[in-house]
Amino acid sequence: MATIEKDMTIGEILDAHMEVAPFFLEMGMHCLGCPASRGETLEQACYVHGVDADEMLERINAALAQDA
Repeated sequence: MATIEKDMTIGEILDAHMEVAPFFLEMGMHCLGCPASRGETLEQACYVHGVDADEMLERINAALAQDA
């Protein structure tokens, strides 16, 4: 399993691990398919939505580790 990093785009993350989409929906990022959101990095998306990027990264990677 590859580890997700803050500098990865939302598109890269979802293309590899669509199962983490609910994490983005929970933070208010509802247009996951639009080109603008897919081109944002995880860190940028968290900043715009007022979410701590380190906490989000930890949650996503923990969930992926459980599924591995």
